Amino acid sequence: MSVALVFSPALGAYELAPDHPLKPERVLLAVDLIEAYGLVSSGALVRVPPRPATTQELLRVHDAEYIETVIEYSSGRSSWLAHRGIGPGDTPAFRGMHDAAALVAGAPPLAVEQVLDGAFTRAFSPAGGLHHAHRDRAAGFCVYNDVAVAIAAAIARDSRLRVLYVDIDAHHGDGVQEAFYEEPRVLTISLHETGRYLFPGTGFTDERGEGAGTGSAINVPLPMGATDECYRLAFEEVVVPAAIRFAPDLIVTQNGADAHWSDPLTTLGLTLSGYRALVEATVSLSEGLTEGRMVACGGGGYAWATIVPRAWTMVAAALAGEELPEALPESWRAEIRTYGVTPPEGLSADEAPRATESRHATLLAETHRVIESLGPV
Repeated sequence: MSVALVFSPALGAYELAPDHPLKPERVLLAVDLIEAYGLVSSGALVRVPPRPATTQELLRVHDAEYIETVIEYSSGRSSWLAHRGIGPGDTPAFRGMHDAAALVAGAPPLAVEQVLDGAFTRAFSPAGGLHHAHRDRAAGFCVYNDVAVAIAAAIARDSRLRVLYVDIDAHHGDGVQEAFYEEPRVLTISLHETGRYLFPGTGFTDERGEGAGTGSAINVPLPMGATDECYRLAFEEVVVPAAIRFAPDLIVTQNGADAHWSDPLTTLGLTLSGYRALVEATVSLSEGLTEGRMVACGGGGYAWATIVPRAWTMVAAALAGEELPEALPESWRAEIRTYGVTPPEGLSADEAPRATESRHATLLAETHRVIESLGPV
């Protein structure tokens, strides 16, 4: 069955500032590469236009006063002080902010609807994945938490539904964890760079949920420089057994590409091949646990022209079960040149610096210690 690609160029309106590191071009170029590879024209992916999140959908995740603040600041109003996380710093106000953020926030719940209705087995919302927004404030470039909105819509639709959330962004998925910290129907698993040094400073192994949701959060804070092998170990030793135990009906993923070794804002060591292996493993997990039902979102990624589009094209191909040639379409390479950027040599071309044997062993040992500290998952 075809995969829904929930996308419209209108999603590019989510631009916090012209010089902001979260560039809408990362999404637009990713979809251009997906299309250049013929994944849409072949019918492997089907474009589905997004729609804005409704007020009811937003209120499941955000409080009314916060939504009113976003609307108020959408006039382009500026302030010397941030209010509810909006203002100078990570998440500046911009004209039309509410409408742009609501459109982003409406795409993943529409993707969930398409999957749960049976129109598609899987769906991809590349503009989604803004996982840092909290109930009462913006944070980390995120105004509305579209991923949490989608999961909340799923469990509101069917009280028996169980949702597994897997987050491979370099930054801890704190907003999503917070939204479901006391919810036993949602299991959040985040593989991320340790919060000892990286925003948002959370996501430690002792964060496991509360009340009825005790055990509903699992965090694997990886050491700086964590390699493909570290990620593979974490996935096999933590994600797989936890997912099997939880027995979800739907898997929702956040596929930030900023764990790549070249990302300018993080210090992890994942390669594109390692990233693809993680995504393919998650798709395989969905086949075994949810009859394939899966909704994937984008997320972070600040090597916006050279890494993110290739990573998210890999996500699209994995969802559709398609193998892509290594040679990048020349039309897309030409598009990249218009930004003054030298295009990559191939889809997975990756000149990662090799860790020394001793450093590699140290990273694996540190990852082992983190996994052991979790105890049974």
